[in-house]
Amino acid sequence: MLDSENNTKEWKLIEKTVSQLGVEQRKARRWGVFFKLLTFAYLFVLLFMMSEGLSPDKISDTEQYTALVNLEGVIASGEEANADFLVTGLRAAFEAEGTQAVVLRINSPGGSPVQSGYVYDEIKRLRGLYPETPLYAVISDIGASGAYYIAAAADKIYADKASLVGSIGVVASGFGFVDTMKKLGVERRLYTAGAHKGFLDPFSDEKGDEVEFWESVLNTTHQQFIAKVKEGRGERLKVDEEIFSGLIWSGEQALEKGLVDGLGSAGYVAREVVGAEEIIDFTPQPDPFERFTKTLGIAAGSAVGKLLTTSPLTIQ
Repeated sequence: MLDSENNTKEWKLIEKTVSQLGVEQRKARRWGVFFKLLTFAYLFVLLFMMSEGLSPDKISDTEQYTALVNLEGVIASGEEANADFLVTGLRAAFEAEGTQAVVLRINSPGGSPVQSGYVYDEIKRLRGLYPETPLYAVISDIGASGAYYIAAAADKIYADKASLVGSIGVVASGFGFVDTMKKLGVERRLYTAGAHKGFLDPFSDEKGDEVEFWESVLNTTHQQFIAKVKEGRGERLKVDEEIFSGLIWSGEQALEKGLVDGLGSAGYVAREVVGAEEIIDFTPQPDPFERFTKTLGIAAGSAVGKLLTTSPLTIQ
């Protein structure tokens, strides 16, 4: 009798163990399926991003079309609106056989004067190589500072009546932490070779002669900006004391001041000005891996570093 009871307990224990193993196996299979699906989804998204970046729509069934290049966001070497990307798109647009005109659609607050100057000069060079292919700049929400610098190279500039246009000026900004350091009891130790090597250091006191020097750099860059705008706009520009002051105007006001030539969208220009309604986008796509890492916020560390230093020169 005792052996029978022991056997029954053993069988129940075995059944329970087998049952638990079955449950664990089912859980493992479910998790395995989940991770396989997750991997598949990741690869699908990655391949989609790569195909989007490597296969821009540049093929048209028609023989004539308007080529489009987008300038979106801050103009800087580390951003999507950098000179290399823009120049690549502009060259492809001008070189395409069916291009009747190029539209540079702008939505940017400005940025680096160096990047803006590169694009301005390249537009002028391309117009010399392709004299029969005009380039029109179309400002959507905003075309200010460095973005307007680039727009000034166009044959004509269009904007919406409510677009923000202008801001022809230069700015460099930063923070001073001298008093904060004193309150924290932290001593700044800066070692340099060169009397003014540390003149932009945010943890040191400003010196009058260095501030004066830095303002002269800003003024020089401002004059370069003004010269390019005058060169590009010519007699269409109604120069007054405020036009180069850094102020920004609506599209209607910009039209009165000669900053733009007309009011209209990219579609309007393609249809009514160029006469080739079909638009083909030649805007280069950013590297998909770079976009993916930016989405994950990997670039956050560099943003903190930028906060602690004087910003690079920007035309605004």
